Amino acid sequence: MRAKRFFLHRPHSIDEAIALKTRHGDAATFHAGGTELLVALKAHVLRYEHVIDLKQIGELKGVRLNSDDTISIGALTTHDRIANDPIVRDCLPGYAELSEHVANIRVRIAGTLGGVLCFGEPHADAPTMLCALDAWVVLAGPDGRREIPSRDFHLGEFTTARDDHEILVSIDIAPQSAGTRSAYRAFGHTERPAVGVAAVWSTDNPQRLSLWVGAISARPTRLERAEELAAGLPAGLGGEETWDRLRHAVAADAASIDAHDDLHGGADYKRHLVSVLAERALKACMP
Repeated sequence: MRAKRFFLHRPHSIDEAIALKTRHGDAATFHAGGTELLVALKAHVLRYEHVIDLKQIGELKGVRLNSDDTISIGALTTHDRIANDPIVRDCLPGYAELSEHVANIRVRIAGTLGGVLCFGEPHADAPTMLCALDAWVVLAGPDGRREIPSRDFHLGEFTTARDDHEILVSIDIAPQSAGTRSAYRAFGHTERPAVGVAAVWSTDNPQRLSLWVGAISARPTRLERAEELAAGLPAGLGGEETWDRLRHAVAADAASIDAHDDLHGGADYKRHLVSVLAERALKACMP
């Protein structure tokens, strides 16, 4: 099927793009990488008279290391660029590795981080890792700019905290200490994960674990029991007794998730995957 005809606008600034959206209202939408939007337009699931292509706006592209060592990833940065960017590979190797395995090569080259976040597809990889990394998103709209923690940005299936007239400008991640390691492990029968688990383990004093699971439900979910247990453990995660305690905590977290049977697998199967993938992600964080 072909998408119905629409007017294509190519603004060169964020302000120009916002003005176009304000002018055309609900008849317009923003266009980033297009790997989600164009499929929906061709299937006639979505219909817009005006499409505002953001790819001419330089501010939305690339990875920057700011003066305070915060990493800013422009919303139009592709998964392939993230995977190969020297800043990401040096400071966030776990996220670089995740980006190397997103979907397929076509999606990695064309698909943008901002696009996948704004579309709100629950079976995506990046949102889970960004929640574990305590990232936040920067949004620009008619009333100015605002910041939202990544964990509060995802509200449900195909639903985010972004207002329809706002543009996601960047995804910002605070500096990672020398004692922090991160990893992401996922499994699925299609190019989308059935379950994905992100772990960020800090051996600083006090030690801290950030453990999140995605794709199993409508939004990334925190594995709180495992995080609380890890905070009270002796330094490091060595020892089979320690791993047994963590396994029980992760299994308890997984059992409380409101999972559903779907084409990605049965609910019980996906809860089991949480335990398997969490252990793999945690062990990948060990030195």
